Amino acid sequence: MPRPRKSRRRRETLRIPRSEALLPEYDRGSVPEGLVTRRQLRDMGLSPGRNCGPVAILRCRWCSYRPQWSCTHPTRGFLLCLDLATPKRTPTLAQEWALDRAMAVRQTCPVATCGRRYTYCLPLRTLGCCLECWDGTPADPANYTAPTASQHRLVA
Repeated sequence: MPRPRKSRRRRETLRIPRSEALLPEYDRGSVPEGLVTRRQLRDMGLSPGRNCGPVAILRCRWCSYRPQWSCTHPTRGFLLCLDLATPKRTPTLAQEWALDRAMAVRQTCPVATCGRRYTYCLPLRTLGCCLECWDGTPADPANYTAPTASQHRLVA
């Protein structure tokens, strides 16, 4: 017996009229100097810094056809002030060592006879070891480093 069909109702669109009380909205290509998105900040090597939140909204391309309505689509962007941005912090040497040790655990085969460190993370949750130890698939020598006699496994 076939299942009854669900009635397809049109999704209600949230229409909010544009007003001066909300954040100012700009269409793509008409953003004033000094306002950038988070992605543009990242490409410049900056972090949001002292920005407390978005200063304006970058409207999506579909909303450019409806200038009287506010943009509520998930593809809209939020603009931040460029003068309040600060340079990205660089990690200390101890932080880099800690990250390298954590990656070494994820990239090293735990089987005692293998002990190779690969250039990618191993599927330790599902397999528990590298593919060569799991089913005998030969590994490309360019993808791993052979275990050393010393205790540490830091590549950097």
